[in-house]
Amino acid sequence: MTDHTTRGGFVRVLGRLDVLAIAFGAMIGFGWIVLTGGFLEDAGTLGAALAFVLGGTVVALVGLTYAELVSAMPAVGGEHNYALRALGSRPAFITSWTLVLGYVSVVAFEAVALPQTLLYLVPELPAGRLWSIAGYDVYATWVAVGVVGAVVITALNYVGVRPAAVFQGIAVLFLLAVGVLLTIGSFTGGSTANMQPLFSGGLSGLLVVLVATPFLFVGFDVIPQSAEEINLPPRRIGTLLLVSVLLAVTWYVMIMLTVGSGLAPGQRADAELPTADAMSALWNSPAMGTVLVLGGIAGIVTSWNGFLIGASRLLFAMASSGMLPRWFARVHPRFGSPSNAVLFVGGLSVAAPLFGEQMLVWLVDAGSLSIIAAYLMVALSFLVLRRREPEMPRPFRVPAGRTVGVLAIVLSLGTGVLFLPGMPAQLIWPWEWVIVGLWWLAGIVLVLRLPRVGPGADAEDRLIDAVRVGDNR
Repeated sequence: MTDHTTRGGFVRVLGRLDVLAIAFGAMIGFGWIVLTGGFLEDAGTLGAALAFVLGGTVVALVGLTYAELVSAMPAVGGEHNYALRALGSRPAFITSWTLVLGYVSVVAFEAVALPQTLLYLVPELPAGRLWSIAGYDVYATWVAVGVVGAVVITALNYVGVRPAAVFQGIAVLFLLAVGVLLTIGSFTGGSTANMQPLFSGGLSGLLVVLVATPFLFVGFDVIPQSAEEINLPPRRIGTLLLVSVLLAVTWYVMIMLTVGSGLAPGQRADAELPTADAMSALWNSPAMGTVLVLGGIAGIVTSWNGFLIGASRLLFAMASSGMLPRWFARVHPRFGSPSNAVLFVGGLSVAAPLFGEQMLVWLVDAGSLSIIAAYLMVALSFLVLRRREPEMPRPFRVPAGRTVGVLAIVLSLGTGVLFLPGMPAQLIWPWEWVIVGLWWLAGIVLVLRLPRVGPGADAEDRLIDAVRVGDNR
């Protein structure tokens, strides 16, 4: 493939395997290591697997709308462009700003998850108590691991998408190898008796797992963010997006079934990392538990890397259209990366470990709600553009588009409602509401200064002109 520069200053260097590695790796973070035991307790082995099938169906329907839109508008920023063209400047800002919180929450989550994972390998890691947050002590050595990891991933992305993609590919291959070992162990050492109860907790148990799936499946939408760096036909980009969703659904269902077969319910409840203990039990070897934890670390860095790519490109797109300060729109002259946006997101991930282990839970819930809201806006943009611009070239065209769009909206709304007060997955007061509230206070300040620009193919150009006029007053 021949490298060439896009209008945004990016270089098209990503091929088919790069795209799959970035999207799949982004979706397979660390949640499958730390959250699986809780999922199995809440819903049972088959109940948890069913929740991921249902959650994957919701995400696949949303993914179909993404696939059509990214093939029609393969530009950096993804959702930002779709909402701006379909709905205008302020709805586009709401979509993008909400999604940035979702992406940043994942990046910060991984910065906290890395030291938490190492506790399995190095139990004596915590030293130098700093303070306590929400009942959890924060230690200097624990924080240092997360900060060093954040600096390394940020530096990798600062020097360009090509090194980041190579790193992603290697880590995903190792992750897949661990998944194969876990599956083989389940067939050779697993027990169907351990999988009992197949269902537990009734509908509420199923819903508790279901509402966590948006956070765990988010990642396929990193593909649209980096569309100007992908050297493939637009239709192929849409197809790869859907393939990445299917792979992720398969992965999470496999994890629920294999871990369920490896440990009895009582053992899962007592285990600090049930997934790792299940691997040890399936192979009758503590060393295999260590191998699985290393796979978890691979999942952390692939998700971390993928979302740093996505978040930085989205901030770049918002700044390029005048929604954020121009500082975020700088492309490094040598590395071709949105360097300032990378540094900003990386800086937030450096700060996350200072808040301790409980930050993991807060970020999952706050991030999930934000991501669902963005999915809703993208599905709405899909329907609006189908009606308003029926002749727009769509290399990947979704069959029964109106039905798919309506279902994506209804299911996104239904999932989002589950996070409201009084519902099974209500956000924790005050911490999770504080995260969402502070983010949106900053968003309100920014959106109120944004000129109102209506939808249309030239919406970005009109917005840039309106912002420039306002700045010159």
